[in-house]
Amino acid sequence: MIEKIGIGIDITDIEQFKKISYLKKPNFYKKIFLPSEIKYCLKYKNSYEHFAGKFAIKEAVKKAINKHVSMLDIETSHSNSKPIVNLKGKLKNKYKFLVSISHEKKIAISIIISEELE
Repeated sequence: MIEKIGIGIDITDIEQFKKISYLKKPNFYKKIFLPSEIKYCLKYKNSYEHFAGKFAIKEAVKKAINKHVSMLDIETSHSNSKPIVNLKGKLKNKYKFLVSISHEKKIAISIIISEELE
């Protein structure tokens, strides 16, 4: 049923994350990203591209499900280099997601297709 399907897209400016250094403002990042997400991003030399990408995923998820959800209740991870999304809290196990993400030079973009489970 089409009413159970949602789509969300977000484009994020990588430069906005570069302006807010993780080393100088870790609390900013801790309000948006889970410890596992921070650890994942910081293992890359170009960590701000990854932070922007994960931010784009989270914003696209919010648009796809059209429900209020905390950024910290949206968990992003990777399996075989593919992005995965799971929700925590009251929406846990209520949705399945298809996730696409890309980053290039100054922008990161994510598209999410969500399916509400019964």
